Order: sequence, then C-alpha cells, then structure tokens
Amino acid sequence: MPDPTPRPVSPRQRNWPAMLAIAAIVATLALAFAWTVGWLTPHRLTPQRFTDAIQDANGQVYRGFRRAHAKGVCVAGYFEGNGQGVALSSARMFAAARTPFVGRLSIGGGSPYGLDGKARVRSMALQLTADDGQQWRMAMNSFPFFGVATAQAFYEQTRANAPDPTTGKPDPARQAAFAKAHPEFARFAAWAKTAPWSTSWANTTFNGVNTFRFINAAGEGRYVRWSMQPQTTFEAMSAEQRAAADADFLSEDLTARLAQHPLRWDMVVTLAEPGDPITDPSTPWPASRTHVTVGTLVIERSAPQANGACRDINFDPLVLPRGVQGSDDPILAARSAVYSVSFNRRERDIAGGRAEAATGHAAPKGDTP
Repeated sequence: MPDPTPRPVSPRQRNWPAMLAIAAIVATLALAFAWTVGWLTPHRLTPQRFTDAIQDANGQVYRGFRRAHAKGVCVAGYFEGNGQGVALSSARMFAAARTPFVGRLSIGGGSPYGLDGKARVRSMALQLTADDGQQWRMAMNSFPFFGVATAQAFYEQTRANAPDPTTGKPDPARQAAFAKAHPEFARFAAWAKTAPWSTSWANTTFNGVNTFRFINAAGEGRYVRWSMQPQTTFEAMSAEQRAAADADFLSEDLTARLAQHPLRWDMVVTLAEPGDPITDPSTPWPASRTHVTVGTLVIERSAPQANGACRDINFDPLVLPRGVQGSDDPILAARSAVYSVSFNRRERDIAGGRAEAATGHAAPKGDTP
C-alpha cells in the first residue's frame, strides 16, 4: 500500500516554475533582440544595417565621431516665443518667454575633416529645455525637402553613394540606377545643382522637412512643418569662392560674427491643408500655405564640439514636449532609430578610447568630439 505521507519538495523543485519563467523571459528578449538587429530576417532593413551603410558611404569609420554630419561646432543661446504659437501648440516653448537651448551647426558628410566648401548640406540641431524640464530636440537641414519618400529608398541612396573600392568614388552606374528607380529624387538633385550656396551658417535657412502634429490646449491638432529663417541677409557664394575658401571657413565666420553680436533666426511654422502629403518628406507643400512666425532663435556663443555641451547629445527628432507629436512619416522614424544606433556606437568608441588610455595605449584620434 502506498505511503499517504507526501514527500517533501526540494528547494530546486520549488524554484522550477520561477526558473522556467525567467528562462522564457530571457528567450523572448533574445528573440526580440535578434529580430531587431536583423539576425532572423537578414534582408530586412534595420537601424543597424542602415548605420552600416552610412559608415560604408563614409569610406571609413571615424571612431568617436557622429556617423553622419561628423564635422560641426556646438552653439548655445535661447529661443524666445512671441505668443503666436500658443494657439497651435501647448508646448511651453511658445509662450512669450525665453527657453535656453544647446545646439550644433554642422555640414553634411561623415568625415570630421571635410572641407566646408565641398559640403552641399548644412545643418542645425537643437535641444530646447523648458522651465518644467521638458525637452524638444530638432534636426534641420538646408535643403527644403528630402530626397526620397521612404526609408528603404533612403537606404538605397546611401548605398549608391558609397565609394567603389577600386576608384574611391561612387559608381556612376549605380547612382544612375538609383535615380531611375526613384524619380522623385530628380527634384532634390535639381535643388542641389541649382540652388545658391550661402556664405555662412548665419544666413542659411534650416528646414525641418518632416511633418509633425501640433496640439493646442483645447486638444485641437494641426499638421505642420517648420523652418529657421535667418535675420542675417543672404549672400550667395560662387564656385570660385568655395574653391578658394579655407577648409573651416564656416566655423571661423561664425566665431567672428558672434564676437560682434548674437545671431538670430525666426521660427516659421507652415500649416498643412487637406490633401497635403503628411508622410512624404520629398514632396514640398504649396508656397500658398499659411505661415506663422512663432518666435526667434538666438545663438549667443559657440564652442568646439570636442569639449562643447552638444558633444554628448543625440539630437533625436522624436524627443518632443507635450503639445508636439511625430507623424507617420517613415523617414522621421528612420532618422530617430538610426540616430540612436549611431550615438551608441560613438559612445562605445569613446569608452574604448578611454580604456585604451587607462591601460597605457594611445586613445583613438578624435575620441571625444
């Protein structure tokens, strides 16, 4: 006859359910990670693969530097709302008060040693911090619209611009094939070829080409795009002037101007109308749309990026305050994801450089931009 007395349960047996649950969680996280980085779907476009393509297009990895827009300077100052934005958004930055910011002015390209006169694209990135601690990060460029409409097309454009190992230059046939496959790129190519170059960051218009949604205190929403329009008079720069210019003429010009007075840009918000493309940053909205000037950005000082306050900021355009939301623009989501991967790689570069220095080995050049 079996013994009716139950046998004691060992600690290991009592812990089995918890151990199985932990194992299941770990397995789920591992699968999620594998999916995110593309190990389970090798042909799926991931932020990691996109960042790899950017590095390939640069021709080499500049350790410790941003993978895109590697050359730039830190700037700081304030944004002063004029009250006109309050009806559009509940973001505190639009009140008639000053909001401090840390920012960065840069040029396009992945080399921190690029020549200013060769860089077609110039950029402005900002981190505004309201009095309640909320942040608004912006990433704007000198082009008035994006080159392509989707993240996949942007990836293909990046790969088409990668240098051929045998020539050190992009393959013209590959670039032509990309342009044929994406006819919308012709509009951007025409801008790059014909639009005048400015002589300074100070007289450059910086555009947030992606669409966002402003929400006011009443809960009413409007789709918008915005730009920073300079109060400094525009001056065009000829090809001959660019060829003769110093490699760092933009930062030198900025330093000289700031020694005389602060530099100002008006923030101009464009309001979408029904039918305007919300998810396609390659298509500009009609010039007839309503424009509202909501405040003024004032740059008071600059500093080298190696030790400036902008050095360790990821200017993720989806870090937004209450009253501002992202849209379903796929390029906006792609920029946010790739910026994160690039930032993490840069931080690992810097940490690796510090470790090398601590062990007596030389830190990599440019390990703290």
